[in-house]
Amino acid sequence: MIREDSILYMHQGGESFQPTIVNVSNTSVNKADNDMAWIPGGTFSMGGVNPAGMTDGGMEAMDDARPVHRVLVDGFYMDKTEVTNAQFAKFVKATGYITVAEQKPTAEEFPGVPAEDLVAGSVVFTPPNQKVPLDDISQWWSYKKGADWRHPLGPGSDLKGKENFPVVQVAWEDAAAYAKWAGKRLPTEAEWEFAARGGKAGELYPWGNQLKQDGRWMANTFQGSFPNQDNAEDGETGLGPVKKYPANAYGLYDMAGNAWEWCADWYRNDYYNSFNPTVVARNPKGPADSYDPQEPGQKKKVQRGGSFLCTDQYCTRYMVGSRGKGEYRSATNHVGFRCVQDTKQSNQTKQVTQKSL
Repeated sequence: MIREDSILYMHQGGESFQPTIVNVSNTSVNKADNDMAWIPGGTFSMGGVNPAGMTDGGMEAMDDARPVHRVLVDGFYMDKTEVTNAQFAKFVKATGYITVAEQKPTAEEFPGVPAEDLVAGSVVFTPPNQKVPLDDISQWWSYKKGADWRHPLGPGSDLKGKENFPVVQVAWEDAAAYAKWAGKRLPTEAEWEFAARGGKAGELYPWGNQLKQDGRWMANTFQGSFPNQDNAEDGETGLGPVKKYPANAYGLYDMAGNAWEWCADWYRNDYYNSFNPTVVARNPKGPADSYDPQEPGQKKKVQRGGSFLCTDQYCTRYMVGSRGKGEYRSATNHVGFRCVQDTKQSNQTKQVTQKSL
């Protein structure tokens, strides 16, 4: 497709998407505070079109994001940013919590692995010195002893000056533990997507249908030659601070790029096929178990939003309807999370159609 065809096709996400219907509360709700934004909930079309062939669409068909289906979610509060290093440090100080990456792996969890290799650590993005084939992720990912949330790139790294960066090197259960301590929870995949769309219907990004707005980068992603050279056209190489790029219509920052975000749901590649196309699903919680045909033996949770490594050369899953996944007891330096909180009062709601923003 040429650029003009691409933009025309992407308008409102194509015919698969119907207008978003946003809940309007009949009772007063405190719709925002310093750290959380009020997400009104409503009915929307969840999922994504095949972006292959579109401008900046990349090469992945992303079949696990279809069919597009109608979902209703109730209103909730959501952290405006990913949980930061400073916030996570308060949790650890208060509870003495030890993350998965800081724990020595057991032989039961990794049968057949030599005892000397069972050391605490985690996976770190390590760019190669030259261009490499993109069919072998071991060319740019490596397990590093001593990599954890305090040392996200390994023992020689620290968090000095990065208090306002998203905490990374957290496994799913670490994120869930923080959320519980904070009196919150992890978002469902449906809640996350509704919030990221900001009341819009079927657009590719939280800000619209073009990767850049008026020539401006809107998220921390990867430019240059993946994976060996990020030329930082967006102003960042690697993870960056929260709130650097504009918020979406609901006041949420970094809903695309910077760090992936854990969701509550188990991941199945075929989950969307389970929805009845004639019925609106209310507050779906995800499948009962996990299955990824690429790695059928691993239990995976959904991740959303993409990271600083996303690029149309390899992965364009910063697109708002697309899906990511990760083994639930694994951590990397490009995955973090944000939390949600249920309303503290029962709200009777009516629904009104909201035009695309």
